[in-house]
Amino acid sequence: MKAPTILYRSARAAASLSVVEFGRQSVRSMIVKRRLPVYAAVLVEVGRGTLVTAASGKQPVVAPSLFWLMPEVPHSYGPEEGTAWDERWILFSGSLADAFLATGQLDAAAPVIGLQGASDIPPLFGALHSEMLLRSPVGDAAAAATLHRIVTRAAVEVSTGLPAGDRSDEELIADLRARAFQNLDLAAFASAFGISPATLRRKFLAATGLPPKAFQLRLRIDRAKELLATTGQSIEQVAQAVGFEDSFYFARLFQHRENCSPSEFRRRNQRR
Repeated sequence: MKAPTILYRSARAAASLSVVEFGRQSVRSMIVKRRLPVYAAVLVEVGRGTLVTAASGKQPVVAPSLFWLMPEVPHSYGPEEGTAWDERWILFSGSLADAFLATGQLDAAAPVIGLQGASDIPPLFGALHSEMLLRSPVGDAAAAATLHRIVTRAAVEVSTGLPAGDRSDEELIADLRARAFQNLDLAAFASAFGISPATLRRKFLAATGLPPKAFQLRLRIDRAKELLATTGQSIEQVAQAVGFEDSFYFARLFQHRENCSPSEFRRRNQRR
């Protein structure tokens, strides 16, 4: 039986994503009707059992599997009676975690994700463990970045049924299109598909005629034009809807691409 390992951190109030706790242990009995004040990711490395929540009902868990737990939601989970399973867990919090839930990257109704042998999610748990051992602000930031990669890569596997690196160019482009309005680290995005940033750029140029950043920007501006023409949202609201926190920066980019300001575009094209 593995000796339990637990590493704690205090969530930083200003952090959009904080790893609060990391642990590793062998579990021999069910955890029953527990609530957590924060989000959790549990990686079952060896064994099989069940997870029960009100939103998902009773779900089978067969290693290797990852499952999510939501704050303040009662849950029960553990191995089959008379057996044990080996698990790692991450407790986390922050506004970005709430955004993961709002956008469906964390799904309370389908929290269990079966992992294939080629999945790199288990190695990412190992990387996060090492980063937590640094016990420094740099380590905390690195752990939060690795957690972000775990969430996004799990979402990729759910959406395709394939490990992240086993996807066609069309699926890669579709995935960036689906996440065009999010703040996206394209180097991490490329890594999630098992390719280099240079290969990502080459694939996008061949398929769309644009590098990935320009492709993403085109999608954002096109969506902004649609919102300006069809809604009464303010410029600030439109900017936020298409992924820009700074409305002044958004307006400058819009002016550069469209040769007019967002307000001018609205006056010319608003549908009444």
